[in-house]
Amino acid sequence: MTPVHFSFTAAFTLGLMGLAFHRTHLLSALICLEGMMLSLFIALSLWTLQLESTAFSTAPMLLLAFSACEASAGLALLVATARTHGTDRLQNLNLLQC
Repeated sequence: MTPVHFSFTAAFTLGLMGLAFHRTHLLSALICLEGMMLSLFIALSLWTLQLESTAFSTAPMLLLAFSACEASAGLALLVATARTHGTDRLQNLNLLQC
């Protein structure tokens, strides 16, 4: 495994571990998701450059568009949660009361 592949794999894994183990605030979960998407975007962009093919050139932009949509939906949920519950702590959210 090359150092470039290792660094992107480690960045994605650290984001996934942060999402799985540090679930106190909704904002920290969103930041972990954005870190995972950023590592996927850079890895996919470098993969496209290594292949030197135009067939895969739209894949990084498509991933970036979905990442922007995910970020906007996450921030909208964060604002809605903070307004209704008064905090963004995930322990205070009870899905059975919705």
